[in-house]
Amino acid sequence: MSDPDSTAGSGRNETREEQLDRNWMELIQELRVLQTGVQILAGFLLTLPFQQRFETLDDYQETLYLVNVALAALTTAFILLPVSVHRRLFRKRLKETLVTSADNIAKIALGGVAALSVGTASLVFDVTAGRTVGLVAGGILLAVLAILLAYVPVYLHRKAEHQGD
Repeated sequence: MSDPDSTAGSGRNETREEQLDRNWMELIQELRVLQTGVQILAGFLLTLPFQQRFETLDDYQETLYLVNVALAALTTAFILLPVSVHRRLFRKRLKETLVTSADNIAKIALGGVAALSVGTASLVFDVTAGRTVGLVAGGILLAVLAILLAYVPVYLHRKAEHQGD
């Protein structure tokens, strides 16, 4: 007789609680990767005002810079949020709520990292090669990230579903 709490059809022999624990650990690992990327970009951005060339930024570049700093701070907050939620829900037997909310938060954080990457690349290209190049570089990176972060996962999911039929 099978365990009603097991994850039937998953190919794993684990209870629902074990699956939630595994999912939580995988989410935390993904957030660690995102956190490193955000820290590198934020660190880069936070050093810019102390460079001599920063004084030469025009209004558009200063605005883009400040938007990027704000994005870095907000994205950092979203990356930290699942840890805060975990602290609040710890030992409350709400692991499913924790995993579901952390999954949604991780998606928002991933979008924040993508926006921060586009904004930072746009700023660097704008300052070094001009406005047009900055806009084109930002647009190209936006398209590439949209394909990689939105389309590819959906495509792979659909492909896996069709292979299962």
